[in-house]
Amino acid sequence: MTILIPSYEPDVRLLNLVMQLQTFKLGPIVIVDDGSGAEYRGIFETAEAYGCTVLTHEVNRGKGRALKTGFQYIREHGPQGGVVCADSDGQHLPHDIRSIFETLLAQTSPGIVLGSRRFTGKVPVRSRFGNRVTRTVFALTTGTKVNDTQTGLRGFPYAMLDWLCQIPGERFEYEMNMLLNAHKEGYEITEEFIDTVYLDHNESSHFRPLADSFRIYMPILMFSTSSVLSALIDFGLLFIMQYFTHNLFLSVVAARLCSSMFNYTMNRKYVFSAGRGSKIGQSLPKYFSLVVLVLLLNYGLLYLYNEQLIIPLLAAKILTEISIFVFSYWAQRRFVF
Repeated sequence: MTILIPSYEPDVRLLNLVMQLQTFKLGPIVIVDDGSGAEYRGIFETAEAYGCTVLTHEVNRGKGRALKTGFQYIREHGPQGGVVCADSDGQHLPHDIRSIFETLLAQTSPGIVLGSRRFTGKVPVRSRFGNRVTRTVFALTTGTKVNDTQTGLRGFPYAMLDWLCQIPGERFEYEMNMLLNAHKEGYEITEEFIDTVYLDHNESSHFRPLADSFRIYMPILMFSTSSVLSALIDFGLLFIMQYFTHNLFLSVVAARLCSSMFNYTMNRKYVFSAGRGSKIGQSLPKYFSLVVLVLLLNYGLLYLYNEQLIIPLLAAKILTEISIFVFSYWAQRRFVF
């Protein structure tokens, strides 16, 4: 097994972790210095003296990039065994790292092993709140419960390294993208509960609550933007068609068809495929099968709200869009793109 530790401006806790891990004799340790600078060079040189391999970014490029640098190196030079990623700030204990390794060995098919914290006891408010929010968002958008979506203690089989290097994201959003894409690729996510350790109220964390939270939620925000623009097109065409035809079903179908073409193009290129664009032949039939289902739901809910409950068309349309938003995101993430 290889232990991969991305590190930015570490202190003596990194060296303590290295020495403790060496007593377990789990395998080589690869550390990525993510642009910490000359002031921290002594710590990394000491780690090298302890037998670690240290890879260096000249400037800070983010945790996601540091992990990819490590994965690429292990893929080319490391042993073809499991890889366990741990943080350098003392939050991950050696016996928990070993537990992740043991769970990897017991796998029957490739998948991600998470060292999940229980968030009991004295947990900093920002950490407790942040994890609760991301846990809820992840569950709503994937239909799967993961107790700790932000844990840095993760294990992977060697066979997943190619895939891991292709996941979009350069900073903390990379770890969320990893989990979101794992479901699409059919990789199982296994959780092993570990000790929750926060030193000095987690002040050593380099997580920036506003900037990094924005990056983590970017897939959701982009989907929301695409959906809002599509909804505006849908709204406009619905009222135009209804004005000229006085046929609710025809108006709903025509408006939804035009807005769906726009939505498909945006989601394929920018939301779910990180700018690469999925293959049209694979995603288009699945997308428009979903469109038919959403169309029926759209008409059914709109008919219920507008015709049966006598809610004004504008209010009925808003209620309908809210009702199917989460379902649409989950279905596109899981089955289409």
